[in-house]
Amino acid sequence: MALACATHARRLLLAGTARSFHVQPYQAKVGVVEFLNGVGKGVEAHAAKVEEAVGGDLQKLLEARTLRLKKLGIPCKHRKLILSFAHKYRLGLWKPRVEPRKVE
Repeated sequence: MALACATHARRLLLAGTARSFHVQPYQAKVGVVEFLNGVGKGVEAHAAKVEEAVGGDLQKLLEARTLRLKKLGIPCKHRKLILSFAHKYRLGLWKPRVEPRKVE
């Protein structure tokens, strides 16, 4: 029992420390184009259409629904990616990086 409590206490202490040795640089100001570039996977091809439709306001993009994106002519797979990353961004679980990830 004492061993289990000690292990649990050690886990709680280590939970506050950073586990990554490399700090990822994030963008300070995120716009619509930076957001879509951060998503990657071909979504950045629709940056001009989306920025024109939402007026360059990221908040409007985060509140957009799939039907509005469909009317812009964005394919289903890209709509799902945009909506998924928008939800993660709203929750604070994801931010676009300065340099997009390289897909190999």
